[in-house]
Amino acid sequence: MRILHSSRGFTFIGALMIVVIMGIMLGITGTTWRMTMQRERETELLFRGLEYQRAIQKWHNYTSMAPGAAAASRPIKPLNDMKDLLSDPSSLERKRYLRRLYLDPITGKEFTEIRDKQKGRGIIGVASTSEEKPVKTGGFEKQLKHLENKDVYNKWVFGILDAVSQSAAGTVTGAGTPVGAPAGPAPVPGPTTNP
Repeated sequence: MRILHSSRGFTFIGALMIVVIMGIMLGITGTTWRMTMQRERETELLFRGLEYQRAIQKWHNYTSMAPGAAAASRPIKPLNDMKDLLSDPSSLERKRYLRRLYLDPITGKEFTEIRDKQKGRGIIGVASTSEEKPVKTGGFEKQLKHLENKDVYNKWVFGILDAVSQSAAGTVTGAGTPVGAPAGPAPVPGPTTNP
């Protein structure tokens, strides 16, 4: 009788150990899966951000695309609505800078527009709204070197690179307007005064 009782105790302890080991393995697998998913969303964020960056740069550099046109003779054409990247309303031909408006893959929401209110260029970039820490903090390709050592996704700004630099310095403001949301009236350039 005692032999049966003692073997039941070992069986219970053995089963408990198996459950604990399985729990640890599932925890490790869950963490690895979560990290894999975050890396995939981050890769997609870089792709979509670079698509926006290229489209916004093409929009603002349209004078260089017209051969023989003097840059000084053409007025600044601000980008006031992201939908204009899908089909330029001021162009006689159907000019597309972007195939479609993308959502932020980290949050599943719209990107935040970055606007240049001082120079009247309208939208100069987009940024994620996520406050999560990125997995990747270095080793970016040439067009994305400005993302080096950014510790939060919402510091990953994609747009006109010189304006993005000013944004880091605090001279350009993020309007906090989601991409695709109705933009306010175009900023009126006026004289700037130094405080």
